[in-house]
Amino acid sequence: MGGRLIYLMGASGSGKDSLLEAVRERVLAAGGRIVRRVVTRSPEAVGEDALGVSPERFEQLLAEGAFALHWRANGLAYGIPRQIDDWLVDGRDVLINGSRGHLAAARRRYPELCAVLLTVEPQVLRQRLLARGRETIEEIEARLARNARLPLDGEDCQRLDNSASLAQTAEALLRLIRKRACA
Repeated sequence: MGGRLIYLMGASGSGKDSLLEAVRERVLAAGGRIVRRVVTRSPEAVGEDALGVSPERFEQLLAEGAFALHWRANGLAYGIPRQIDDWLVDGRDVLINGSRGHLAAARRRYPELCAVLLTVEPQVLRQRLLARGRETIEEIEARLARNARLPLDGEDCQRLDNSASLAQTAEALLRLIRKRACA
């Protein structure tokens, strides 16, 4: 049996990176992989364990076919390395930080993917975006507006609320993975 692509998505500030870090050790211990995505953001940017590259380098990697998935959102370019295909063929579950706006394209390439939508109460989301200090007020407002435009109502995905306890959300994600709830 091949592995599963677990496609974690949610608004900026919903806690995707914190959740990935919270489950990392147990996912790796079970033989799974958590992907480090490539982003056109400075490597010094706080919050995400990503490989920061220049827009020019990103375009070069894209032209070389380095990405299994790629998209643009919030003024940045994102790429998921092709290595995930090898891991999936080897039967490993692969957890990625995806994009709600790119879900349909990801499903075309990986029809069996397990889509997991991380939700958070709007007031909590605003507080988190302000607290991380990575964006200007205008950028935060743009991210909140994008969140309102991408509700994914009716989409076939597992939903996890991350408005309160990260530990509870991490346990819920691990249960979902163990039970193969998306299969």
